[in-house]
Amino acid sequence: MTSPRAIPAQPAAPSAAPLAALRSLAFLNLGRVRAYGLMIALAYLPMLAKVYVEATGHIGSDFLAFWGAGKLVVAGTPARVYDIAAEQAVQALSGTGQLVVFVNPPPYLFVAAPLGLLPYASAWVAWVIAGWAAWFLLCRRLLPEAPIAVLAFPGAYLAASHAQNGFLTALLLIGGCLALPRRPLLAGALLGALIVKPHLALLVPFWLAAGRKWSAFAAAAASAIALCLASWLVFGSVTWLAYPESFKASATLMADDSGPFFLRMATVYAGLRYHFDATTALVGQGFVTIATGALTCLYWRHARDDRAAGAMLLAATALASPYLFSYDLAFLALPVFWLVGEARREGWRPWEKLALVALWLAPLATRAAALPLHLNLMPLASAALVWMVWRRGVRPPARA
Repeated sequence: MTSPRAIPAQPAAPSAAPLAALRSLAFLNLGRVRAYGLMIALAYLPMLAKVYVEATGHIGSDFLAFWGAGKLVVAGTPARVYDIAAEQAVQALSGTGQLVVFVNPPPYLFVAAPLGLLPYASAWVAWVIAGWAAWFLLCRRLLPEAPIAVLAFPGAYLAASHAQNGFLTALLLIGGCLALPRRPLLAGALLGALIVKPHLALLVPFWLAAGRKWSAFAAAAASAIALCLASWLVFGSVTWLAYPESFKASATLMADDSGPFFLRMATVYAGLRYHFDATTALVGQGFVTIATGALTCLYWRHARDDRAAGAMLLAATALASPYLFSYDLAFLALPVFWLVGEARREGWRPWEKLALVALWLAPLATRAAALPLHLNLMPLASAALVWMVWRRGVRPPARA
């Protein structure tokens, strides 16, 4: 009787190896992450130098609004920060020939005032370096084994290159979420300070109430009210009465249907507004905001801890806010690096590492592609981030 012969193994399909490599992305170990992060961080230096030359040249920067407001506060005329003619006159001192209207509420003047003590170019550098440094000192705790990957986060580069307030709002959002488990009063105070840019705090009160974080909820309310009262006492009633003038400038911007403005925004509203009409955009954004708000509140029932719930809040905020730009997205460091930490602790799932690399790059990549594609894809990236946080942060089932 003939003995059975071993059947030779069939060679893998030619496409199997590349797919398997992408599925695991095993080559991207901690050492390579550090090396790539360093290379990207170094690449930012000439990019920032170019931005600085443009910001202090004839292109200007959004920072003009804060610096001009600071100059008017230092001059003792805080109410004139909402007077376009006064802003134009003081911003002319920068030599850029540009005008950027100041639209933040009066409590923001506490932040802007020190900037008015410096020349424009020096103030720009100080604002960017101080903001990035403070943000990094807080966020390096999210991934202590690879701080360079945190430093090189593209969302941080965008906040720096625009010299906007992305670092400030990220410090408040991330700091509030990190402080919540052990220091709820501090957490509430930080989150309440988002009164300086309230549309980024859209989900915060509902999230705190759903989690029954009543001391933090009360501290947030007290912080917001205290900042408003302090700004009223320091800058006067006339400043608050002048504040509605800024609504006209905002309305003018939102009425511009030429395109680039909405493509630079990273929201569902902006995408729908660019391709359809204002009503469709409002309805679509309203549906997304309500859905993500409900999901964020519901997540408290399933989240394994407060850190997971915080990651969901910030991921959902990027999707829920109707008015959001790429320079605001530095706060996404929390959900992105929280996911990395959880995966390193529990093991990587198929395709997860590749997805997180894409999400790490998303703020800059979607911003760069928006004008050529006539579509800002950041809302899709934000939706993917929400889904990944939900999957990772759900409490494991109890064993019998």
